[in-house]
Amino acid sequence: MKTLVLGASPNPIRYSYSAVEQLRWKGHEVIAVGSRKGRIEDVDILTEWPATIDDLDTITLYLGPANQIPVYDRILGYHPRRIIFNPGTENPELMRMASAAGIEVIRACTLVMLAIGNYDLVA
Repeated sequence: MKTLVLGASPNPIRYSYSAVEQLRWKGHEVIAVGSRKGRIEDVDILTEWPATIDDLDTITLYLGPANQIPVYDRILGYHPRRIIFNPGTENPELMRMASAAGIEVIRACTLVMLAIGNYDLVA
């Protein structure tokens, strides 16, 4: 499954950093987009959004609600199967928009999902 980590940080104490690490350790293909360039495991953090992402399964958000507003179209335009709203990223407006577009909305912690083994099971 291909996952876009939105709000990725090169700072190893950030949850987004751990999410990229854990996803890679579990064999997931990861695209990381953040505000600062860097590298996590074998994944470069992009500061420019890819024009398209083929076969994108999941977007996991580490971007606060106010910072999501200017990029709603980009997030929804990738047409992922699901969006995971990690703690602190919950955004009722984007959640409604995603649901209306047929995208599954999950309020959860990616790190917990990976730790308990249901990241791949939730559908």
